[in-house]
Amino acid sequence: MKRTGRGFWRLMMALALALSLGMDAAMAEYADVVLNSQAEAQGVRPVIYPHWFHRIRFRCKVCHNELGFQMKVGANNIDMNKILDGKFCGMCHNGDVAWGTEFCDRCHSGLPGLKTGIRGGSKSTGPGEY
Repeated sequence: MKRTGRGFWRLMMALALALSLGMDAAMAEYADVVLNSQAEAQGVRPVIYPHWFHRIRFRCKVCHNELGFQMKVGANNIDMNKILDGKFCGMCHNGDVAWGTEFCDRCHSGLPGLKTGIRGGSKSTGPGEY
């Protein structure tokens, strides 16, 4: 039987905390970000980035100042080489802070054809199914 790691239990605790603090409000304000400017061209599904979940844990400046994410849809030229080099998502998704890049489907979970943009919440850039 496979042992469940500390990361899994941290995630479960974060979800429980989010539920108790009003996750619906966070989801409505921060929504999800769909990244597909390069994904399907590289043969993988679009990325669904749960902005609301990250925002529950971190202040905006962590990603937008310290990691270099611009606050404009499509403005960040993110690719797996940069992530593997520890840039953008790779700063945390390195197997220590958060799961590593070997779990492709955790991020590349969008339906084919989904356009880059913000889905849900007050700043949606268009409708669409995930």
